[in-house]
Amino acid sequence: MKILYHHRTASKDGQSTHIEEMIRAFRQHGCAVEEASPAVSQSSGDNQSSPGWVGFLKHNLPRFAYELAELAYSLVAYRRLVAKIETFKPDAIYERYNLYFLAGIWAKRKYGIPLILEVNAPMAIERQEYGGLSLPKLASWLEHYVWQQADYVLPVTEVLAEHIAAQGVDRSHIIVIPNGINFDQYHDLPSQAEAKARYGLQESLVIGFTGFVREWDRLDRIVRWMAQSPFQNTHLLIIGDGPAREMIELCAAELGIAKRVTFTGAVKREQVPAISMAFDIALQTALVPYASPLCLFEYLALGKAIVAPDQPNHHEILINKKDALLYDPEDPQGIEKALDTLLHDEALRCRVAAEAKTVIATKGLEWKHHAERIIGLFSGLLSATSRSPK
Repeated sequence: MKILYHHRTASKDGQSTHIEEMIRAFRQHGCAVEEASPAVSQSSGDNQSSPGWVGFLKHNLPRFAYELAELAYSLVAYRRLVAKIETFKPDAIYERYNLYFLAGIWAKRKYGIPLILEVNAPMAIERQEYGGLSLPKLASWLEHYVWQQADYVLPVTEVLAEHIAAQGVDRSHIIVIPNGINFDQYHDLPSQAEAKARYGLQESLVIGFTGFVREWDRLDRIVRWMAQSPFQNTHLLIIGDGPAREMIELCAAELGIAKRVTFTGAVKREQVPAISMAFDIALQTALVPYASPLCLFEYLALGKAIVAPDQPNHHEILINKKDALLYDPEDPQGIEKALDTLLHDEALRCRVAAEAKTVIATKGLEWKHHAERIIGLFSGLLSATSRSPK
């Protein structure tokens, strides 16, 4: 099968990880895959700012003008997509959804090629709530239009699936496929002792976090908790960087525990599992209710004792006190109480860590399994098309 992967992502971050892993998984199943996409910025690590000219336009144009430019970009994307279709002659189009991105639907209608749409967020709502939209009615209408025109919509959580269905998409055309992991990246990892030794943490109980650190992650709460905890051997190891780093380091310095907080800075994605092996407890901080966070699956694959918010999207993957310890995100001391519990109850900490390692296999949360399901969906669509009267 020949799959054309269509997307608008031009940065090296969590989005690109998803794209790269899905392409690799499709190819493992014998598919020929090509991309129709903009050039990728080579910025390193987890820098999630918009790259190049996109960032320039976003910074300099009025919001409504930037949104119209996004919509107009669909014409550019359509020309690129048509050129790929004419040369590659794909059997199917797999698209990563983005707001004001209509080219895939136009190509599907013109060429009659099946299109499956991967949806990671309700972008019209997300941008209105977090980034702001000048044209919310237009954005919502176009979002619903694209969802309804795709052959299948693949949200990353059941929470998101319910939202998409509420917008009029046939529930039989909505298949939940969460994020996943590639076990090939988890071979030949160091032992926990070796990983701790790299940062001089042999005698520490390591609380770990992976990702781009923003204010809403509230890692300053973890620093304050560490400062007053009777367990003085705790250490916060943060794999990544971000705008909240300075605030966190300042907080640690003010509380006299600067030496118990380590930032690795931005690191290459393939290096993350080896560093994460140092974790005793892995933090999943607050996040939107429809998300499927990549780091959660990495923590599971490594068999770490996970602390995560008690919310519906996590219930799809985790079982409280079995393979993770879930805390009430509305409780001002929720995450601190969960950490206290795991520090005082070593047996529980070891048990949830051991169970965490079984979740990936039990639930089939590998990219190669996701790709196999998607190929099956495409095969069904292509078979139906071949049986249709001409």
